[in-house]
Amino acid sequence: MKDAALGNAMKALRAEAGLTQAELALQVGVTRKTINTVENGVFIPSALLALKIAQALGQKVESVFWIRDESGDD
Repeated sequence: MKDAALGNAMKALRAEAGLTQAELALQVGVTRKTINTVENGVFIPSALLALKIAQALGQKVESVFWIRDESGDD
């Protein structure tokens, strides 16, 4: 696998759950800015944070995050 990156569906799943970034941040114990940077692919969450986010969104972690290659193929 060349140059892998982390893809995520956080924004859509968060909206579907009716949560703001601030509300999700409060539930998982981080700042709103952390949620924003994870959603935008600027920050890669730890395994623990990824699991907490998935749990807060009522999803399996694989539904929220996945490995994609830099060519854009998911």
